[in-house]
Amino acid sequence: MKGLMMDVPLNIKTIMSHAAMVAADTKLISRRADGSISRLTYSDAFARTARLANALDHLELSSEARVGTLAWNDHRHFELHYAIPCTGRICHTVNPKLFPEQIKFIINDAQDEALFIDPQFIPMIEAMQDQLPSVKHWIALCSANELPQSSLPDLQAYENLLGCEQDSYDWPLLDENRASNLCYTSGTTGDPKGVLGSHRSIVLQCMSQNMASQLGLTSEDVVMPLVPMFHVNAWCMPYSAPMAGAALVLPGPHVSDAAAITDLINQEKVTFSLAVPTLWSGINQFLNASGTSIPSLERGVIGGAAGALQLYQDMDRHGVTLENGWGMTELSPIGSYNRYLPSHDQLPKEDQAEQRLKSGRPLFGIQMRIVDEDGNSLPHDGETTGVLEIRGPWACSAYYGKPREHDWFNTGDVATIDPSGYMRITDRVKDVIKSGGEWISSIEIENVVMSHPGVREAVVIGVAHQHWSERPLLIVVPDDNYPTLTSDQLLSYLEGKVPKWWIPNACEFVDTLPHTATGKVSKKMLRENFNHYQWA
Repeated sequence: MKGLMMDVPLNIKTIMSHAAMVAADTKLISRRADGSISRLTYSDAFARTARLANALDHLELSSEARVGTLAWNDHRHFELHYAIPCTGRICHTVNPKLFPEQIKFIINDAQDEALFIDPQFIPMIEAMQDQLPSVKHWIALCSANELPQSSLPDLQAYENLLGCEQDSYDWPLLDENRASNLCYTSGTTGDPKGVLGSHRSIVLQCMSQNMASQLGLTSEDVVMPLVPMFHVNAWCMPYSAPMAGAALVLPGPHVSDAAAITDLINQEKVTFSLAVPTLWSGINQFLNASGTSIPSLERGVIGGAAGALQLYQDMDRHGVTLENGWGMTELSPIGSYNRYLPSHDQLPKEDQAEQRLKSGRPLFGIQMRIVDEDGNSLPHDGETTGVLEIRGPWACSAYYGKPREHDWFNTGDVATIDPSGYMRITDRVKDVIKSGGEWISSIEIENVVMSHPGVREAVVIGVAHQHWSERPLLIVVPDDNYPTLTSDQLLSYLEGKVPKWWIPNACEFVDTLPHTATGKVSKKMLRENFNHYQWA
């Protein structure tokens, strides 16, 4: 017997309709490349979205067209996130920080019919336009008077495209399983792979995010995602914030300018933000150096890579509680969240620190398990490590254009899960160091080293060793305030904090570490750079 409930599809249009009803006057602020501010309400933005939907139809794009974007976080990119999928097409966010060869591969693999491009990325696309045969329309995300001279054929200005269209649109009733968003992995191993989301997966991800024990956004919040919209939809903030009725502040391209970001936080009274550790670290350093305060900002999500305990503690002193989130492109993207609970204050100090660095409990809808090399499930005792596998309604079952995979997705992470469901990433499978037949966790060593006040960034890689097969090498970017810091001091600092045989054989200081297009330290590049390292 079936239940007698209405069969109303879960699609992105329902988020837009809901926000237009309950948060019509809520602000949508974005900073342009020149530093000027665009001030809209959700009502304004969705009227512009309707105009964009009409324009997409008049471009005669196919009903399931992939429409590419190369853009920063601003109101135009927000409008694209709604108009494209809500007309039945697929919003394909392209990461402009990738290598040109990867960008060309991604656009061709997706067979994008149109590209919406921030003006600063136009020269890069011009250089490859002859190798993008599927693209028929090129639109610059600017006004007519900002339209640059370009070799792109019939390049149009976004505002011109919208200018002659009506601000109402007859939105189709879309099946909730219809494809909506396409995002490619960064391709650190082989070519990038496409993760194709659906309307249903987006809506369910956002509903689960907004539960009180997770991100828990409300209509009182002013949300500023520093994570880019081209990286898994800024962790779904263009959808989660309007769903909750929260205001949205989009910082534009200058997210690495900590002074400008701090000014925007204070100007717009931002209460909640999301960023990778390097951006939070930059904000922390600016606040420490300048004495600036950010009284409105209460909470922030740190994700994309492990943060240092010192960073959490510093931000506590600035009045900001950082909470750890874990996810991946294949998870649309959040799989678990570590909301700091009052009960954690009762833990011993050392246990509080360990608790904060955990990746949290799975969001409702996500199942997690750890398995051994043979695929056997391992106990959730907080000690046993295994390969982390996940499944759920917003987890990737197959890559775009590839054969279907098994029912559980292998994340490539090594993790523990404790009896309360808290998951802790101990390493990536490819980053675990095998020394003398035993495993060493590079991440656990990094977490300890990063708690030293003289360390700005640190990473541990395995380097070939004549006797032990591999040994850990510690690579550190020292803090400028500790000019006398030595390698021996850092190695001694590890004593008693990790097993003695885990302590790296050497420590090298560098000025900077290489980062991937999504802000993570590139261990792949470091392994290549130190491939011929000679142990003392």
